Amino acid sequence: MTDQLDANAALAQRDLRHIWHPCTQMHDHQHVPMVPIVRGEGPWLIDAQGRRYLDGISSWWTNLFGHANPRIAAALAEQARTLEHVIFAGFTHPVAIELAEQLVQITPPGLEKVFFADNGSAAVEVALKMSFHYWLNQGHGEKTRFIALTGSYHGETLGALSVSDVALYRKTYAPLLLTPILAPSPDAYEAEPGESPEQVATRRLEAMRILLERHAHETCAVIVEPLVQCAGGMRMHHPSYLTGLRALCDHYGVHFIADEIAVGFGRTGTLFACEQAHVAPDFMCLSKGLTGGTLPLSAVLTTQHVYDAFYAEYNAGKAFLHSHSYTGNPLACRAALETLAIFRDEPVLERNRMLSAHLAKRLASLRDHPNVADVRQRGMIAAVELVADKATRRDFPAEERRGLRVYLHGLEHGALLRPLGNVIYVMPPYVVGESEIDHLVDVAVTGIARAVKDD
Repeated sequence: MTDQLDANAALAQRDLRHIWHPCTQMHDHQHVPMVPIVRGEGPWLIDAQGRRYLDGISSWWTNLFGHANPRIAAALAEQARTLEHVIFAGFTHPVAIELAEQLVQITPPGLEKVFFADNGSAAVEVALKMSFHYWLNQGHGEKTRFIALTGSYHGETLGALSVSDVALYRKTYAPLLLTPILAPSPDAYEAEPGESPEQVATRRLEAMRILLERHAHETCAVIVEPLVQCAGGMRMHHPSYLTGLRALCDHYGVHFIADEIAVGFGRTGTLFACEQAHVAPDFMCLSKGLTGGTLPLSAVLTTQHVYDAFYAEYNAGKAFLHSHSYTGNPLACRAALETLAIFRDEPVLERNRMLSAHLAKRLASLRDHPNVADVRQRGMIAAVELVADKATRRDFPAEERRGLRVYLHGLEHGALLRPLGNVIYVMPPYVVGESEIDHLVDVAVTGIARAVKDD
């Protein structure tokens, strides 16, 4: 046991000597443990000491079918022996071709062209640039702005941050960012007394209409995360907002960008969130679950109409200007193909519906908790809003870091829960069973009790 403990500590020490981790104040690791994971097994992560942690957040919302999934691993091994990478300018390969064909088949109708990139932020960059460049090629260079929702998050490269509404990021990097036009979110949590989520959506659509009336002439696109604003606190809205937004974008002549990076591939109960509103965007950004959480890959799907605006003789200067060294990487594309095959071969969405129902049943008791203002769920995404005062919805002061207490409690009790501020959420891999959902909820409930207790 001593050797195992030493192995855990030794890996943590080696890590902290050289690695700078994302989304982290590294000083925290003087008192917050660095957890070295040496193996994955289904929905579980296993550290060097042999301790098991149920991955309640799918390792940043990427993992669909479990860690070290044997089907995806076997496909990757075969692909690695065949073709690991090839330049994607002037060259192609069967795996990317097949993946593009399948993505066109399963996404909303009208999305006919696929542009591959490396990660979610890159996909958003592609969509923003492609929308702007489309209007430029059409003789509308005055369209240079984008409309995003309050509380939105679309990534951390400069373009993606420019259409995000995260106060800390905007405060820090404001001199480097574009200034978006912010429309009020249709977040159902912001409902007036007696107002339904659909009524909130209707009210917010009117606010969007007013903005488009004023700014459509200078606006390239509206970008939204359909149904769930994930990093913004798992804020959820009614599908009718997307239906209305599609109509508004058509009426005012701006593009509709659907950022399905986190909500795509079954997270919200349908394969893609846009399906629940019966809409097709002009651009759909995909990543995270696209490869089942095994390798970085993203895709932007768009229409033939958009593609045609770039299709011209070389000297016309209309070609789209964007590239990544690993665009269309065969290994990542093969992982994505195997992920899509699992969706075809197994009743994934049907099983998710049963798991979602069980999760909802288990979380229901928290609705009466004196420090819980809201329990919300959309498919395999569920969130609990912690507050200092339920009646007024007064937040706990951010500096108290109540959510961190839940995270540390989770590690102590074999669960990876990584709250967003004071929002405790679960977004597990689809291979969990009911007993594992029970474990996640039990740990979350006891962690909440610990977090809201005054020191």
